[in-house]
Amino acid sequence: MATRSNRTGTAVRPPQGAAEPTTPPPDRTRHESTPRARTRTRTRQPRLWTWLLLPGTLWMTGFLVVSLLLVATLALGTTDPLGNPRFGLNFANLTALADPAYRTVLLRSLGYALITCLISLAVAYPVAYAIALRGGRFKNLLIAAIVVPFFANYLVRMYGWSVVLSDDGPLLRALRAIGFADDGTKILQTGAGVIAGLVYGFVVFMIIPLYAAMERMDTSLIEAGRDLYGGPLRTFLFVTVPATRQGAAAGCVLVFLPAMGDFVSAQLMGGPDQIMIGNLIQDKFFQGQNWPLGSALTMLLMAVLFFGMLGYLRRTRKDEAEAAR
Repeated sequence: MATRSNRTGTAVRPPQGAAEPTTPPPDRTRHESTPRARTRTRTRQPRLWTWLLLPGTLWMTGFLVVSLLLVATLALGTTDPLGNPRFGLNFANLTALADPAYRTVLLRSLGYALITCLISLAVAYPVAYAIALRGGRFKNLLIAAIVVPFFANYLVRMYGWSVVLSDDGPLLRALRAIGFADDGTKILQTGAGVIAGLVYGFVVFMIIPLYAAMERMDTSLIEAGRDLYGGPLRTFLFVTVPATRQGAAAGCVLVFLPAMGDFVSAQLMGGPDQIMIGNLIQDKFFQGQNWPLGSALTMLLMAVLFFGMLGYLRRTRKDEAEAAR
């Protein structure tokens, strides 16, 4: 048994039955969780995810860049007497975009896409609100009921929607029965029919981001808003909408981009006066056999979509900077 000395130098024996003091073993856990080890672990994880994302990123980027270069160079080309495209350096296709007819079609497509975003926003907000805050245990089932039908082919769904909106379809027959429409009322072959098709085709892209934003929202904000603003409408406008504006912005982008370039809705539910820029591009590539002009129209459409996406990214970055403060 070990002894120890007091201040006078006399050896002092520990009391009988007392545990002999021992030196604690080194703490391996503390040694392994040093800042250097934690930094090494954090460094390995991003590297792993970077390597996993690299193949798909290179694949998508490569095909995107190559296709853009082909379209851009073809926009400067010409066609031979047989209608075959030929690469060259001809700016006639770019100057042709200043034609008032093309400008009218572009503005019409832009207006249809913006109206589609607004209507989809008005439809998606109550749906997402009801599912996220009132859905309870049926949230997943309700989301599946909305999303699963959109797994069907887009063209098939548009054909079905055109039947519903036709002159002898169930919608107009019901409206005539209750006196809201007469025999001359039409939905197809009008701008309203094209917008109805666009809303039906892309409204789900607005519901999902709004639902995700409302799922993350703190519900105590709504309760506090009711105390401050009183009515449910003012609470919705001053509390719910600002708290979910990022989800609304993401939904607008997801709806606007495909709606701007869509051509199926205008082809099935519109007429000659409702064609969109997607219909012009399709016509130049497949019927007019004028690939260079179709490529020039494609570059014009992509420029419009690029500026829209750039505005969304700048707004998102500004919101993130404000949230970081």
